[in-house]
Amino acid sequence: MTEHDARSAAPDELPPTLEIVRGDATEEELAALIAVIGDAYASEAAEAVAEEPRVSAWMRTQRDLRRPLRRDIPWGRFSG
Repeated sequence: MTEHDARSAAPDELPPTLEIVRGDATEEELAALIAVIGDAYASEAAEAVAEEPRVSAWMRTQRDLRRPLRRDIPWGRFSG
């Protein structure tokens, strides 16, 4: 993926990035930081999955008893 493609991709498709803005870290410290943050990110992403809504037996047996009201017809149309 080129740099231009990374900027134009949707936010959900971009990989997480890490930028060190201050200080001087060793390669071992950076590797440890990436491992810890990567594990935390993966566990949070796994827990963030939306649960399926539970459908009760009452909701499954319900059906529309009549057609929905038409809101585009004004009340003044009846002239009886």
